[in-house]
Amino acid sequence: MSRHPAVSSAAFLISDPTRATMLMALADGRAQPAGELAYAAGVTAQTASSHLAKLLAGGLLSVETEGRHRYYRLAGSHVALALENLASIAPGAAVRRMPRSREAQELQFARCCYDHLAGSLGVAVTQALQERTFIVAAADKQFEVTQAGMEWFSAMGLDVAALKPTRRGLARQCLDWTERRHHLAGPLGIELLSRLCAIGWVRRSKSSRAVQVTPKGWAGLKEQLDVDERSVQVEA
Repeated sequence: MSRHPAVSSAAFLISDPTRATMLMALADGRAQPAGELAYAAGVTAQTASSHLAKLLAGGLLSVETEGRHRYYRLAGSHVALALENLASIAPGAAVRRMPRSREAQELQFARCCYDHLAGSLGVAVTQALQERTFIVAAADKQFEVTQAGMEWFSAMGLDVAALKPTRRGLARQCLDWTERRHHLAGPLGIELLSRLCAIGWVRRSKSSRAVQVTPKGWAGLKEQLDVDERSVQVEA
């Protein structure tokens, strides 16, 4: 009988090629739906569901629900570190990703999500706001606006104190379906996108939910948040 049941249990879960591939597909920190993990591993949705259930029960994955969708991610940095150490022993093949059309790439870059900014740009802006401690992650998938944040939004022409919170709060963490990271939603997210449009930094497409950044916008985003085209990358 093993004296280290936790180690042997984790090793057993990772040793399966399908589960190992699914875990490595999550190693970049983004959450993924079961369909994309099934595609990455080259298995059916039913087979993927069975493996994901085992990884969840074994504590290697966590799951987050956003609307009707469920997104899986590694349970923590300790899992990522273990995978990286194992991967360094023998280089593996590149993770299989679903190809994206040009239209899909445009939506992935920047789009409207219930009237707030989403996509790579939305995530980059949100991360920049967090790095500057203008907003901080809070319980129940919320963001709290700090005093420094209140001042920054005010300088941008947005009065946070005048906004009315909904039952889900003033600033919400919304899991981006293409980036698998959170962007800023809620009344604050809606007003921020509206303000960026008003000052000519971004403009909405008339034919889709895509959002384009103007030259003035790139200059402003770089100056205010150090967000530029290099930091907003989209995979083909």
